[in-house]
Amino acid sequence: MSIVLLLFIIAIALLIIFFLTKALSKSALVSLLMFCLLAALLFNQKIETTIARLTQSYLTKEEALIENVISSAAEKKIKPSVLLDVPAIRQLPELPRGCEVTSLAMLLEDAGVQADKLTLAKQIKKDPTPFQRKNGKVYFGHPNDGFVGDMYSLTTPGLGVYHKPIQQLAEMYLPDRIIDLTGSDFSVLQQYLSKGVPIWIITNSTYKKLPESAFREWETPRGPIKITYYEHSVVITGYDQDYIYFNDPLTGEKNKKAPRADFLDAWAQMGRQAITYQPD
Repeated sequence: MSIVLLLFIIAIALLIIFFLTKALSKSALVSLLMFCLLAALLFNQKIETTIARLTQSYLTKEEALIENVISSAAEKKIKPSVLLDVPAIRQLPELPRGCEVTSLAMLLEDAGVQADKLTLAKQIKKDPTPFQRKNGKVYFGHPNDGFVGDMYSLTTPGLGVYHKPIQQLAEMYLPDRIIDLTGSDFSVLQQYLSKGVPIWIITNSTYKKLPESAFREWETPRGPIKITYYEHSVVITGYDQDYIYFNDPLTGEKNKKAPRADFLDAWAQMGRQAITYQPD
């Protein structure tokens, strides 16, 4: 289309030159011809730029429409409230620091897999880095590399484990069905809860955002990390407009509840760590 227009303009320009030939000198004719060609090229470029802008605008609108359709479809999958019947397992007295593997045992049992908490405690990957204090700094393991410290006693140094080793262990029991939702918005977790699937998460034992003073920094083989000894793991079993419901391995309480805003703040502060499984 633009090429045809360009040729048309050139033809008009040549026609004008033909009629002006007798009145202009040779150099003037050349200048007029060059001017016409330049004007045609600029006009053609302007048309192409306009077409490109219109195309981009159209694509942007189409992408927005598709995104709205997807978002709307996702919202339809989220129920206004959910409360699941997930087996409750208590970590005590055997595992004072074993909230993560005990919560995993609940998740697996809900999926129909019998997984004893003590067996999971033995199988979970461990970070062998020993606890040390040097020059005012603490040196210890990284919870995403394996369980840090002693899971069986509170009298020796220890902390816990994060989502990566838990995911690896869970996949031994449910191959190709474990889903790491870490970093996701809570609405994504709601979609799975609405399907009847509970969520393993990392939070803190107060179920609300902690002050900065509650965190400590120590050195690990992969670099410094900020941790809190309030770190805790539970299984989310439901939600409504005001509360989040969960099974607490520390007390063994089923469908315990905490204010929704506080609970989500605590979860976000710990990195939005979350794991679930794909239902059959």
